[in-house]
Amino acid sequence: MFPRSKSAGLAGSPLLLGAALLLASPVLAQNQPGVPASAQAIGLASDSLTLGGTVQAVLDANPGITNLTELANAASSRLAQSQAGFLPQITGTATYTRLDPVSKVAFGNDVLSFVPNNNFDAHLTAQYELLDFGKRGATTNLSRSQVQTAQDNIVVARRDLAFNAAQVYYNILFARESILVQDEQIASLVAHRNEMQKRVEAGVSTKFDVTTTDVRITQAQNTKLDLQNQLRNQQVQLARLLHKPQQADIPVKGRLDYQPQSVDLEAELAKAAQNRPEVKLSKDAEATAELQAKLIERSNMPSLGVGAQVGGKNGYILPNVAITDIRFNTVAVAQLSVPIYDGGKNKKQRVEATANYRSAVARTQDTQEQIRADVRQAANNMEFSKARYDNALQQVAQATDALTRAQGRYRYGVGQNLDVLDAETQLAQSRLARAQAMYNYTLGQYQLRRATGEQIWQ
Repeated sequence: MFPRSKSAGLAGSPLLLGAALLLASPVLAQNQPGVPASAQAIGLASDSLTLGGTVQAVLDANPGITNLTELANAASSRLAQSQAGFLPQITGTATYTRLDPVSKVAFGNDVLSFVPNNNFDAHLTAQYELLDFGKRGATTNLSRSQVQTAQDNIVVARRDLAFNAAQVYYNILFARESILVQDEQIASLVAHRNEMQKRVEAGVSTKFDVTTTDVRITQAQNTKLDLQNQLRNQQVQLARLLHKPQQADIPVKGRLDYQPQSVDLEAELAKAAQNRPEVKLSKDAEATAELQAKLIERSNMPSLGVGAQVGGKNGYILPNVAITDIRFNTVAVAQLSVPIYDGGKNKKQRVEATANYRSAVARTQDTQEQIRADVRQAANNMEFSKARYDNALQQVAQATDALTRAQGRYRYGVGQNLDVLDAETQLAQSRLARAQAMYNYTLGQYQLRRATGEQIWQ
């Protein structure tokens, strides 16, 4: 993120102006079907990425989205696990036990064993919690709320990542546009210097004028170098977002454009309140806290479970049955569990859950206020940037006229070279001011889209 340069900085020297541009914020641009020669000269390839292609490529390459997606899958799995609690649980068990020695009693010539040496037991057990006073339902609702939170986190992450990708994309476009302005200034200064050199050779001007112009050319070239460094750094940042560390120069295409729009503040506020994922996340937190409190309230309730077991085992002492014979057997059970005393743990958990819910409600209110502020700030940025753009158009016209007059006066020997150089600088600054205004206005549009919860990757 780069803070936007102030309008006052546009009236300073070219070096200060260049530094201000280096600290400018990202902006929207209008994709153009063609690529001008001047843009090709600074690295715009025919296979460049568009805005949509750049954003989608960043979203596809980022492992953070994959991480959040897997977390959402894990939350969905936990929901399925909690829903499984409404179904009976069936378990199969088979055991073998060897006992030595075993108790025996002699009856005449016979020996009676109370337990066989080799004990076998195989059975199926079915268990079902018949009544839990809403504990399973509360657990399921809590898991479902957590799934929704995980999914909303993905939306927020994709929104933020797409916004970052767009910022870098438009930083590249703005740096490129600024370089074009500097190229125009340098070309004009060089043409002026060549004309003065001819006047020096003709003996109608002094070498001092040529030297002074050379200084201005060097200053403009230094500003261009700073902008080229900014452009290269932004290309490196885009490569990082695309997870292509070995490819620092990723070409993009597009040009800055100015497309004013009307803003209905109340409508945008209503849209933001409905669509911003932060609002959904805060509502999710409220619902989760409320469901957590309900689960804690029910966790101290009784539960009634039933079970049945069927299988076969040996070891029975029955008439006409050997103790080693395996017999079919059944077991049925009903169990009521009633919590009696837990040391006040459940009461303390309810106090904690209530505090968490109040915290979530307060956080929702704060989020809603912040969203309203975001919308108003974006609308303000658009309003004042539009006024600056209108003013910049007038500045460009005035500076162009001033340069034409200064050049004419100097050509006819009634003006000074310094007047021409100052007019050249003022024209370049006014052109950069126009680009800055376009930059800031479109940034305001982009901020407004983000503030109202619009998903720019769709």
